[in-house]
Amino acid sequence: MHDLIIRNAQIVDGTGNRARWGDVAIDDGKIAELGTGLGRCSEEINADGLTLTPGIIDLHTHYDAQLTWDVSASPSTGLGVTTALIGNCGFTIAPCKPEHRDLTLRNLTHVEGMSLDALRAGVDWKFESYPEYLDFLERRGMVPNVASYCGHSSLRMWVLGEEASTRAATPEEVAQMKSILVEALSVGAVGFATSTLEQHNGENGIPMPSRLADEHEMFELTGALKEAGRGVFMLTKGMTTTIEFLEQISANNGRPVMIAAMFVDPNDPERVFREFSDIDNARRRGRELWGQVGCFPLGMEFTIRHPYPLEAFLAWRPAIEADSDERYRQILADESFREKIKAEARTKGVPNRFSYHQFDHLTVISVIEDRHQDLVQKTVGELASASGKDPFDWLLDFALDNEMDAMFDCKLFNTEEDRVKDLLNHPHAAVTLSDAGAHLSFLCDAGFGLHLLGHWVRDREDLSLEQAVQAVTSRPADICRIADRGRIVAGQQADLMLFDSATVGRGPRRRVTDLPGGNSRVDTPALGLHGVWVNGTRVVDQNGLIADCGTPGHLLREFPGTGR
Repeated sequence: MHDLIIRNAQIVDGTGNRARWGDVAIDDGKIAELGTGLGRCSEEINADGLTLTPGIIDLHTHYDAQLTWDVSASPSTGLGVTTALIGNCGFTIAPCKPEHRDLTLRNLTHVEGMSLDALRAGVDWKFESYPEYLDFLERRGMVPNVASYCGHSSLRMWVLGEEASTRAATPEEVAQMKSILVEALSVGAVGFATSTLEQHNGENGIPMPSRLADEHEMFELTGALKEAGRGVFMLTKGMTTTIEFLEQISANNGRPVMIAAMFVDPNDPERVFREFSDIDNARRRGRELWGQVGCFPLGMEFTIRHPYPLEAFLAWRPAIEADSDERYRQILADESFREKIKAEARTKGVPNRFSYHQFDHLTVISVIEDRHQDLVQKTVGELASASGKDPFDWLLDFALDNEMDAMFDCKLFNTEEDRVKDLLNHPHAAVTLSDAGAHLSFLCDAGFGLHLLGHWVRDREDLSLEQAVQAVTSRPADICRIADRGRIVAGQQADLMLFDSATVGRGPRRRVTDLPGGNSRVDTPALGLHGVWVNGTRVVDQNGLIADCGTPGHLLREFPGTGR
């Protein structure tokens, strides 16, 4: 007798094979068999023609802190995610010495748009070293499966202290970091993650520590993957990091390289395709490079008091470093400051930076002053045009007119969907970039998989259902060598998702107040999702996350798969 049989489902097994109709039996948290007439069971679910697929594997999340207080990894599990990779960009909370804890949280507040109050109230610091962190997560338990990168910025902070963001490491310090990384890989890290992105700044505009690494440090630390014989190198790429350099790293250590974040940039729409051409050439030379792509416009809410998208400008640094509100306002009003911003916005060839193209996608969604209420739902582009002002001047003048906390919504990248579809269909693209667990006050892209299935498969028909399911299940499992997941095949873990292909998607954004200390976040509910199972345990039904589902997720520590 089987533990569970899901009957009468359209089964899309994650392999890319055509969908088929049938039943799936589950025993002891694993898929036992597929077919019809599978016999008796303790529990039976009639799918009644709904689609059954493997659960979504999200390769780009930032739940490192949240998992210490929220075992559900909300909202991802409720949006079909059964496995999440944390520690992306190298922004982790372990290893971390007690004297560096608050600085680590303050940096996360800035670089990842997290509430400092929520972090201070929520993070449970029952660990210092990376092995202790993994052990803590495993003891605490989790609803989804979790794999963790060892993060570069945390390694630098552990070894260099507060100098981690101000200088290069000595050879001795690099050796210390490498030793810690080798240990992390030996106890279960999925790989090593870092960032060279210029926008990645911590408190007061100080660069995140990883950005201070020189070439020697990068080659030594990524070389730890070769020594360990395992692990993925994940990097969020800045303007000076080339695909050629990343190919050299792959050639040196023989490991997969995961490159974020690859968008269609309206300021240079062909740049991302040139980079994928470089990736293709590297692949032909035997180097396993992958580009992380998103399936929706990258957008977020922000205020001029906390203008995350604008902080990518090098010329914005004086504003980041302003030591008072009065000084900040003086800088925003300064004509020379504005001219430098305008000049930089017109510069071609700078990846993923705010430009003039975004103003037609930058919408006023709330204001402070009643006299400005008629501006809500209008774009800055149209408002600036009507006033005869440069859009930057209009935006900053508006903020200085008692609207520093007015809220804007901006679609930054991936706005040209006919080009985005080419990214989604690229054989060396990894569909992900949810950033789940980060930027909670500004965005919620955790439902990327449901959006892929609804918008790109059903509505636009740019991908087949089988292609889309494979893109978020078996492909990420293969890239990161996650064994026994990502396919509905006998013997694999029963990580499953049941949905209505006619209605699947992500719902409208809403704001909920469920963070520690009563802080709020942006949320998007699931549409058409009828069930999610993690290791055979149902964690989501048609009403959402099941409150008493337990902690069926596994902390993933072994990555023996060979990939493709």
